[in-house]
Amino acid sequence: MNPLRMQPTFTIDLPLDAPQAAARLRTAARSDELCAHVMAVGTCLEFPVVATEQRFWSPRLSVQVEPHGDGSRLHARYSPRPEIWTMFMAIYGVMLILMFAATIYGYVQWMFGRSPWGLLALPAGASIIFGLHLASLVGQSWSVDQMQQLRERLDRAIELAFAAPMPCQAQARSTTSDAESLTHTAGSDML
Repeated sequence: MNPLRMQPTFTIDLPLDAPQAAARLRTAARSDELCAHVMAVGTCLEFPVVATEQRFWSPRLSVQVEPHGDGSRLHARYSPRPEIWTMFMAIYGVMLILMFAATIYGYVQWMFGRSPWGLLALPAGASIIFGLHLASLVGQSWSVDQMQQLRERLDRAIELAFAAPMPCQAQARSTTSDAESLTHTAGSDML
């Protein structure tokens, strides 16, 4: 994981096309083992931390199934809970707007020959933004165990979805092998 990334991501390639892979993953998400730990809709899966184990900095794993070549690709991203992410983005946005306003105000002060003390807000705002980024990195380091747990749940969902053939595939294989055995039997009767 790159320590400078706010929302670490990874990808996993799958052999089936996106709709089939998403259907299998949704079926795995409904299993008794995972139904309390996964929310699945369409081509998206969400792996939240169990409510009793959530902390302020607890992550969630968002997964999207996307077409890729002959198969599909899981695009997974760790992120904070939506309300925490929204708070961080709102603070970033407010600080950037204030820094922009301070730049304009400082420039106007400078143009009128006054001391541009408004520019002092720039390093203060940059410090706050840097502090928020540092806080997000600290939160990530404190939640590595939960990130690993979420990754294990995703791996288990993939294992459940792709380890055993789906019932219709197993039936199709047995029908094909029955037809082949009938063909071989009928061919030997003709000799």
